[in-house]
Amino acid sequence: MDMALDQSDQLDDDALIVLFANGDGAAAQTLTARLSPVALSFARRMLGDLAEAEDVVQDAMLRLWKVAPEWRPGEAKPATWLYRVVNNLCIDRLRKRQKVSVGLDDMAEPPDPTPSVEARMIETDRLAALDAALSQLPERQRQAVILRHIEGQANPDIAQVMEISVEAVESLTARGKRTLAKLLTSQKEELSS
Repeated sequence: MDMALDQSDQLDDDALIVLFANGDGAAAQTLTARLSPVALSFARRMLGDLAEAEDVVQDAMLRLWKVAPEWRPGEAKPATWLYRVVNNLCIDRLRKRQKVSVGLDDMAEPPDPTPSVEARMIETDRLAALDAALSQLPERQRQAVILRHIEGQANPDIAQVMEISVEAVESLTARGKRTLAKLLTSQKEELSS
């Protein structure tokens, strides 16, 4: 029997996976609503393509549901596990692109749903400048910067996702931020609007 959605909203991610594994569909809906938006944001920034990012997140969520019966609460956070899977799926797709010589700059920027035309133009310019600068970072720096400064993940969680030490995460994010600052300096006026 599915529990009420308002009750599942109060449970942590581990509890929701266990409930889903025991047949609770509401728990799956709650966890999907909680984890999918941040995973989608990360995948879109990594891939530069919303449709492709949606495919990656859907695949990652299906994998999460498949492992739910064997889930061991406390070993890894479901969000961290999902980020790792999304990260790996994005890397696989980026590597396939490189084999066919398609760069991130060739991908169209998805439209921004901001209501005002002026606000949408400013936001689009900001995102395009940020995405263009992010695409120039080395892959590992880009991953660390997106997870830390755009997705707001903690360094220990990023270390788990990227399978590196916390010190390596700190180094990657620091170098990535310095490089981004240099790349974005020429566009300072556009970004400060």
